[in-house]
Amino acid sequence: MPYTLAAPAHSELIIKKSRFIGCVQPMADRASAQAVVDALWQQHPGAAHICWALLAGGQSAAVDDGEPGGTAGRPMLDVLRHQDLEGVLATVVRYFGGVKLGAGGLVRAYTDTVAQALLPVQKVPLQRMKTLACEVPYALEGLLRRELAAAGAELLQVEHGSQVSMELRLVEAQAAAFVQRVNDAGQGRVGWLTAQAD
Repeated sequence: MPYTLAAPAHSELIIKKSRFIGCVQPMADRASAQAVVDALWQQHPGAAHICWALLAGGQSAAVDDGEPGGTAGRPMLDVLRHQDLEGVLATVVRYFGGVKLGAGGLVRAYTDTVAQALLPVQKVPLQRMKTLACEVPYALEGLLRRELAAAGAELLQVEHGSQVSMELRLVEAQAAAFVQRVNDAGQGRVGWLTAQAD
């Protein structure tokens, strides 16, 4: 089972006068990751490189940012893979200290920085979520809200029209049993709209 991180964590290493500032954090997609990297450039305008790796399904990325090819982003990505993580961004800001590290030294520096950041971090199982939408008569709104609370589902949207329309999100593995419970309790008066996995 893949894991993600409960919260961001940081590390800092000094290797042959170069300063490596690492961060690992939960991240869903490449656009969000790019926004974080852009913000890091604002915070560290004097940095020589900001290398990063994102492990997020089809949106994964490994960026060397001017370091010799394959010495930063890919090794950082390998650390995330080795720890069975998913939906995680690793960034390393490097301030050059004047001493070249060589390809092997760079790989070690970037992997060690990410590995150090991951040491204290709490990993949580990554659960796929499912979004459901339904329409119920007003008389069933209270029942549906109680079922939502019991299932630990998140209510995303409610609209009151001729019926009550609700959009909710819950753990994908619980979705089928939840729908069955609601259908049984609603005695066929619950209308389900399209559902999608997140």
